[in-house]
Amino acid sequence: MKLTIQEIAQAVGSGNEESGKITGVEFDSRKIKAGDLFVPLAGARDGHEFIQQAIEQGASATLWSKEPAKAPQGIPVIIVKDTLVAMQDLAKYYLEKVGADVIAVTGSNGKTTTKDLTASVLSQKFHTYKTQGNYNNNIGLPYTILHMPDETEKIVLEMGMDHANEITALSLLAHPKVAAITMIGEAHIENLGSREGIAKAKMEIVDGLASDGLLIIPEAEPLLKPLTKNLTQRVQTFGIGSGDVDATVEKEEKTETNFKVANDHFMIPLPGSYNVTNALIAYTVGRFFGLSIEEIRLGLANVAVTQNRTEWLTAGNGASILSDVYNANPTAMGLVLDTFGQLPSEGRRIAVLADMLELGPDSLQMHASMSEHIKPDKYAVIFLYGQQMRALKEALEKQYPTLSVLYVEKEKEELIKAIKEELHPEDSILLKGSNSMKLNEVVQQLMEMK
Repeated sequence: MKLTIQEIAQAVGSGNEESGKITGVEFDSRKIKAGDLFVPLAGARDGHEFIQQAIEQGASATLWSKEPAKAPQGIPVIIVKDTLVAMQDLAKYYLEKVGADVIAVTGSNGKTTTKDLTASVLSQKFHTYKTQGNYNNNIGLPYTILHMPDETEKIVLEMGMDHANEITALSLLAHPKVAAITMIGEAHIENLGSREGIAKAKMEIVDGLASDGLLIIPEAEPLLKPLTKNLTQRVQTFGIGSGDVDATVEKEEKTETNFKVANDHFMIPLPGSYNVTNALIAYTVGRFFGLSIEEIRLGLANVAVTQNRTEWLTAGNGASILSDVYNANPTAMGLVLDTFGQLPSEGRRIAVLADMLELGPDSLQMHASMSEHIKPDKYAVIFLYGQQMRALKEALEKQYPTLSVLYVEKEKEELIKAIKEELHPEDSILLKGSNSMKLNEVVQQLMEMK
């Protein structure tokens, strides 16, 4: 980043005329380094309280939304009404200055993997930047933009939401050239009322879509197609066995999946046909921007995925772990259970499933429905963790009384102890649940077990 203080002030609607250059932006005072602009945001504590620490760390300027008379001395201060809005305005300005094309990705599941696949494909031809980690909200998205290198040509932005109108704001900030929706599931249905409500919220991604842009949606999602009928932008669908971009899965293994589009063969180092649909978005984006089939093939084959998204690890005793513990909804959990149940394993297949949150009044029914994806000939042992998972416990006991099911409501240490006692070196174990259930702690314990 190369911006002047005066340039920043103009971008955020302030009148500061001081000289000086800014080379970075941070809202965490602990990360500040020389040349950075400090953005004091309101959170559990007001960021303005940490201005002195930011100055000591080397901040070159700061935004300020408190009384001007109380502004710090000895550092250029840019007075604004709202520091978050100012950061968003600055991100919009910087994006326009750099001139990078935006590829926006949203959906109930698969956003991060799709982002990773898409960025990997585009990087075969363009200077490409992407959302880091899960920085996909009204703070994380502008922060991502403000951290992209000056030479960026394509930026892949993940857009998350849990309420209506949130993606509208992100789309209008970023003005994507391409927008993609991975799938419509049940995540945040508690806030949005229905899958129809979720579909409408995800379609907000087109609110800032360029007039000559492209929308990519799943062919198998009937809730989305009616919402595209008045769009003037181009729409392409994708799917396995159907859609404008139609894939055939050729082989599924533990650490890779092979598939075909038309007569071209591809491999992704990820398990499951549900990841093929994510790859189809990356493929479609690549073709839109003129990449060759070979460039797309290399990008898909060499993707580096974000941690905790369908990640293969090894337990301390040698057992295979499929960690997919960042988030969960019924559609996503069903897909990964189906996939894992088909993968080869030297020993038994074991699943550890934790509560899926924000599912609303039908939550217990949705948890119980996961029994449709668990067959005794595929799974030897099922561990269930959390209050909502009691419904699945009861469903499994009724459908498969001989299946080994262990239920733990609250005590995670009890859960970990039981898994360690059960897990054999030749086994394969899947872990899936909402992020707040902290199954990552279980994964860590299994990796450290003797």
